[in-house]
Amino acid sequence: MTVMHSASPLAAEFVLVGRQTLTEYLQRLSEDEFYTFCQQNRDQKFERRADGTIELMLIAGGESGRRNSELTTDLTIWNSQHRLGQIFDSSTGFQLPNGAVRSPDAAWVSLPVWEALTPEQRRKHVPLCPGFAVELLSETDSVSDIVVKMQEYLNNGLRLGWLIDPKTETARIFRANGSVEVKSFADTLSGEDVLPGFAFPLATLR
Repeated sequence: MTVMHSASPLAAEFVLVGRQTLTEYLQRLSEDEFYTFCQQNRDQKFERRADGTIELMLIAGGESGRRNSELTTDLTIWNSQHRLGQIFDSSTGFQLPNGAVRSPDAAWVSLPVWEALTPEQRRKHVPLCPGFAVELLSETDSVSDIVVKMQEYLNNGLRLGWLIDPKTETARIFRANGSVEVKSFADTLSGEDVLPGFAFPLATLR
């Protein structure tokens, strides 16, 4: 089968040869091909499910972008002081062990895990699940969908995860032992033993 497209596949008209539909073709992309697809469409953001289904993610609005920046900045400051790993923003793709490619709003990978990767692995979608990840709900996100995503992270090796919902001013803490705790925006979240010494006051996101 041959697919003809310009440098920007989403904006181009695809010509498919054979019986496969465009959806079927995209589901069969290898990881390298999916990475190239994402690079050719940098004005869009994509994730991919474990079954190969590609999901187009909405670009963040002003409030979501502001909150993301507050959180990522605090994480970066903490990391610059402790030097225990690497911090990643929402533009980073992680290829999970189950084959899905996810882009949490903020993530952290421990230094030993990061240094074990080859330069090529670091350059593309990072082939691992981060030790810590945050999903910050936007106006259009479904809470149930993001809860499923958090469970996927846990199933693939996540140690600590935060699901933050500014609309209800609550945060759910997901831990590797399966426990889930709910906090309000009056509380301060702890990095616990994953990010020792890190504390984030949720009121910052109001």
